[in-house]
Order: sequence, then C-alpha cells, then structure tokens
Amino acid sequence: MFGNLGFSYTGLLFLLMLFIPNIIWSKGKPQGYTSEKENKILLFFERLGQILTSCCSLIFSDFNIHKWTLWSLWLIAAFLLMIMYEAWWVRYFRSERKLSDFYSDFLGIPLAGATLPVIAFFMLGIYGKVVCMLIATVILGIGHIGIHMQHRKRIDIAE
Repeated sequence: MFGNLGFSYTGLLFLLMLFIPNIIWSKGKPQGYTSEKENKILLFFERLGQILTSCCSLIFSDFNIHKWTLWSLWLIAAFLLMIMYEAWWVRYFRSERKLSDFYSDFLGIPLAGATLPVIAFFMLGIYGKVVCMLIATVILGIGHIGIHMQHRKRIDIAE
C-alpha cells in the first residue's frame, strides 16, 4: 500500500525527463514571466508536492519494471504522457517563447506543461500501487496546475 523501499530507476528516468527541460527553460524564461503575486497557499502546495513527488519517485522500487501484466498499461500510459510532455517542450523551445506559448495546450490537454507531468506521476503511482505517490501528486497538482491557471488567466486578461 505504501510501497517497498528501494531505488527506482524508473522514477529517476521520469525525474530526468521532468527536470532537464525545466533547467534549460530557467536559463531563458519567456519575456514578461514573473513568479510575483503567486498565491502563497498554491505555492506551498506546489513546493510540498515537488518535494514529496521527487522523493517518492526515487525511494520506492515498486515503480521499476516488473513482469508484464495488464497492470503494466499504467506504466506505459505514464511513460507516454511523459513523452508528450517532452514533445510539448520541443514545441515550446521552437516557438517564439512567449508566455502564451508557455501556458499553451497540447493535443487537447490544457496547460500541458503543468498537467502532463502531474498526470504521468499519478499514473506511475497507480502502477506502483504507492499511496504516498498518489497523495504527493494530488498535492503537487493542486499547487502547480493552480499556479499555471492563475498565470494563464492573467495573460488572457492582458491580451
């Protein structure tokens, strides 16, 4: 229920897929981007969710590949969502890198830069049957997606 302690190479791969484009982005944020005026409660949820999700990803071996069963479809779905997340970043880096590009939808998924990884990590939690990961991603989703929604709303009002 809470998971088996041990290193997860799958979790590490997911975190690398998450962090590498974000590190690249941090060196060239879109013009007009600011984290000022972010809701402090949402920011708290986001930071707590980031810490918990990152830790869970690495310390539960339940996320590693096991014998193939129908349950493995959860891992495949999670991985496909992370590939979509990478594709969203490729599109963003090839764009003009405006705020509207950063808060864009992708293949019908709203706020894809925030939504795709949260859903992917949630599905990873389902695959591993790790309740801690499920709770961590819900906390992360409330904060991260909530903040992105606020930023996008400000952009829509400004345009």
